[in-house]
Amino acid sequence: MTHDAVTTPAPDAPSGAAALLSAAPERAAAVRRVRELFEETFGAAPEGVFSAPGRVNIIGEHVDYQDGLCLPMAIPHRCFVAASRTDTGILRLRSAQAEGTEEIAVADLDPSAAGGWTAYVAGVVWALGDVIARTDGARGAGLDIVVDGYVPLGAGLSSSASLECAVAQAVDSLLGLGTTPLERVQASIRAETEFAGASTGGLDQSASVLCEEGHALLLDCRDVSTRPVPWDLAGQGLALLITDTRAEHSHVDGEYVARRRDSETAARLLEVPTLRDVDAAGLEDHLARIEDPVIRRRARHVITEIERVREFDRVLASGSVRENVVELGALLNASHDSLREDYEVTVPQLDVAVDAARAAGAHGARMTGGGFGGSTIALVEADAAEAVAAAIAAAFAEHGFTAPVFFLALPSAGAGIDA
Repeated sequence: MTHDAVTTPAPDAPSGAAALLSAAPERAAAVRRVRELFEETFGAAPEGVFSAPGRVNIIGEHVDYQDGLCLPMAIPHRCFVAASRTDTGILRLRSAQAEGTEEIAVADLDPSAAGGWTAYVAGVVWALGDVIARTDGARGAGLDIVVDGYVPLGAGLSSSASLECAVAQAVDSLLGLGTTPLERVQASIRAETEFAGASTGGLDQSASVLCEEGHALLLDCRDVSTRPVPWDLAGQGLALLITDTRAEHSHVDGEYVARRRDSETAARLLEVPTLRDVDAAGLEDHLARIEDPVIRRRARHVITEIERVREFDRVLASGSVRENVVELGALLNASHDSLREDYEVTVPQLDVAVDAARAAGAHGARMTGGGFGGSTIALVEADAAEAVAAAIAAAFAEHGFTAPVFFLALPSAGAGIDA
């Protein structure tokens, strides 16, 4: 799971159904805004503008640490970075969401002294240090960077990964490093885990760099291989409704550790390296070998969730989303039910959002991310999205929950050069 970097906070939830859906900004306008802030800050136009998206996981939850399969997609909400190379050896950093400008000497980059949003930026430069050192013309360079993020803060949509991956694209381009997309993924992961001191399994960064418009990304956590999977929602009148429940996360870190430990215990009892190695066809026979009912439930979720991702991929390969929307929706529903009953990582807000979406006509709905708060997704008819959102908002009001925030997402492109 990631810690969110500095980016746009979730807005107050609007009350009218017609205003429920919070849209990502028009991309050209976002590029203009970050360019103008750069010029205001540093007195000259940036050499380039770069961006990378947040992500949402369609299916494949709590399986990454058991060598499982995940199916994320990039969302339209992005982090934009305007940047120029300098010869000062200094990083001068500004965020549209924070006051002032920070300065850090590239030669003095040190994970032990890192803190705040700048750690995610400086960490990428640090992680690319070896490549910079062996690239003619890059050694000793500095960078002026302005960041403007639109990935909602605290919704579990990977604002930190979007920042890291946009910066990685900028550093590569401006310093002429010639890194591969996978190398930029790895640098972004190192920035988060080794420099900023947060935790990530790499799904977030892989999606932010490697996703393609109109596609999801099948990620194999065993060998970190990826494959684009057609997921053309817009062309078929469908959309993914994201609901940020705004539920406060409590005891999250300890619960994550406990679930991981339980799954490792299950693998040990079944005498396999990871639960990925368990044949789902003989599931009940395998589970019968686990006496502890809690460990048995944890194992059942991981094994069946990996199989659900395989089935989701098989269904998409057999035809369009529209042709298979009922079966795909059923897999989303089964994923949530497993996360609620067997893995026990949902909270009332997540369950109410999912139940209300299903009752309002969503083809399928589930929590997404680590759970204990965060967001849900619902596969909906595009022209019914506001009605489904209104039903969820009404259910939240009825339960006395904080009003949720909604985002309509279509599968978007990964990191790139905007200007």
